[in-house]
Amino acid sequence: MYPIDFFWRAATRWPGRTAIDAPEGLVTYAELAGRVRALAAALQAVDPAPQSRVGICAHNSVAHIAALLAVLASGKVWVPLNPKSTRPELRRLVDATGPSILVLDADCADLLEGAPGHRLWTDAAPDGGDTVATLLARHAGAPQPAIALPDDATQAIKFTGGTTGAPKGVMQPYRAWMANIANQIHCWGFDEHERYVLAAPVTHGTSTYLLPILAQGGCHVLLDGSGAQAVRQAFRERGGTVAFMPPTLIYMLMALPGAQRADFPQLRRLIYGGAPMPPEKIREVRAFFGPVLATTYGQTEAPQILTVLQPEDFEDERNWASVGRTAWFSDVAIMAPDGRLLPSGEVGEVVARGDLVMSGYWRLPDKTAETLVDGWLHTGDRGLIDERGMLYLKDRLKDMVITGGFNVYPIEVENALGQHPAVHECAVFGVPDDKWGEAVQAAVQLRPGRQAGEAELMAFVRERLGPVATPKRIHFHASLPRSPVGKVLKNAVRERALAAD
Repeated sequence: MYPIDFFWRAATRWPGRTAIDAPEGLVTYAELAGRVRALAAALQAVDPAPQSRVGICAHNSVAHIAALLAVLASGKVWVPLNPKSTRPELRRLVDATGPSILVLDADCADLLEGAPGHRLWTDAAPDGGDTVATLLARHAGAPQPAIALPDDATQAIKFTGGTTGAPKGVMQPYRAWMANIANQIHCWGFDEHERYVLAAPVTHGTSTYLLPILAQGGCHVLLDGSGAQAVRQAFRERGGTVAFMPPTLIYMLMALPGAQRADFPQLRRLIYGGAPMPPEKIREVRAFFGPVLATTYGQTEAPQILTVLQPEDFEDERNWASVGRTAWFSDVAIMAPDGRLLPSGEVGEVVARGDLVMSGYWRLPDKTAETLVDGWLHTGDRGLIDERGMLYLKDRLKDMVITGGFNVYPIEVENALGQHPAVHECAVFGVPDDKWGEAVQAAVQLRPGRQAGEAELMAFVRERLGPVATPKRIHFHASLPRSPVGKVLKNAVRERALAAD
């Protein structure tokens, strides 16, 4: 069985159900299956070689979803290309992976001008070439393709975010996608009544929810517009029940004019990821939305769901700093620098093994050997597992600040700063310092209409964490720099701080 088989079986079982609710209309499972079969045939006609790469650079749309499913159905490898990325960055990813086919929105043409690969357009074709519509007509009635590849064959090459280092192409095998699908269904109880709001790009974490929802006969709701207002509208007027989004978007929903819980009448699960949520923010979000908040921990190297913290787990405030318990098909442990697995309560590197783990980095055998050691994925995160099996992350190993011989974990300082009523969001990092070796500094974005000075915030942290962890400087930003999916870019924040010193 392959990941796409979850969709094929659902289309057979629920042909008349709505698979996608888009602004332009509803798409049933039978209609979507026909589109996927036709597009898969088109991809194989352009390049019949199995495991050839297909890059998709498109905004969330029916055509994007159908093209992605067709890549999976045709035995090819998906290379997501975020249209909000820069031209040099996208070209670097294309040059690294060498896709033979590029599926593009028309407004992405300039981003990939001159890049190799046969163009297929989701909408109007700037070069007069093939569009999804023409391919659907040309290959209408195509049979369901057959796949004959091993479980370790690559399903996708997804690049790490690059917020703390050079991005690497992560080879996600079929087995990892199968493990993710089973875990999502098990952990969230998805069923045929689910209406998943695509609040984040398909090119990123949203992609891991496509097949679990479809497998159970649920519906994907595409936004009519963009931003928090469009997300609220999808919940308020189109029956959204669940979404995955970064914490920043959740805060934006709460800050919309006139925002109230009644705007989300069918909401059952609000899953956040991509960045931690400080305890005080958790309190605010739960007070607004109710007991629906949930989160998962994973990496591109082990997608989405190594551990899970379900809504009922948030009833115990001890768990608010946790990312939950290990999900199915994985082992998660804490390892000492000498390779020993540590007992509960001791801090070390978070390591994982099992079906969810990548097969390696694309054409980077040395990096693969550094990260996959004796079957264990070295995540680069520091943390501990308590006696109940709850994983608590301390920080990225490389992010830890050693100041005056003391270890300071930025996430703990960020949690303290986040408790101040004027602080909307913050990032803490280390910079070289002649006296201390490294000095703790922070970047802060204040809430609209609120004010706080550097001395006030320093005193606030000192009272909670002591002098060692207190930032030596605090930089104020009208808006913290972010990645295309809303993550605060700590490298960019740090570079601005260094330039300001």
